Amino acid sequence: MPPTELNFITGNTNKLAEVQSILGDTVPLRSRSLDLAEIQGTIEDISKDKCRRAADLVGGPVLVEDTCLAFAALNGLPGPYIKWFLEAVGHDGLNNLLAAYEDKRAEAICTFAYCAGPGSEPLIFEGRVLGKIVPARGPLGFGWDPIFEYMGETYAEMEKVKKNGLSHRFLALAKLKDWLQHS
Repeated sequence: MPPTELNFITGNTNKLAEVQSILGDTVPLRSRSLDLAEIQGTIEDISKDKCRRAADLVGGPVLVEDTCLAFAALNGLPGPYIKWFLEAVGHDGLNNLLAAYEDKRAEAICTFAYCAGPGSEPLIFEGRVLGKIVPARGPLGFGWDPIFEYMGETYAEMEKVKKNGLSHRFLALAKLKDWLQHS
């Protein structure tokens, strides 16, 4: 049975706004900022672990999100560690990682994990978009959006409504929304 209110674990206001825009009035979201250390592993392992720990801390239903940017030429790296790579080397540095490779393809992966509460097994909802890495274009304010190009535009160049209707986050949330409406 879906929750009447869902604790979305994020301190990122841009991410919260996107999730609220995509989910609409499917379920009321309450933003909760928790400092959760991330284990190393696959995006699914990371998401489930984070979700279990958040449910224990909150004592109720939670939703966590993890985003990956997987470079084809680097066998999927930086993957779930994109946040740390971006923080360490910036947009130019991420492009430089691919300088020696002709293949600039990348996959944007978004994983949402939902947990009904402490002791419950998290459910996974994933969305994937194939694009390519390009020199930064558009506003620089939201993560790696300026260097991920999909259908001729970087995510940063897209109008929010357009991005929110086709992104990796949208695809993952569409699955979550369907589950919430039909469970």
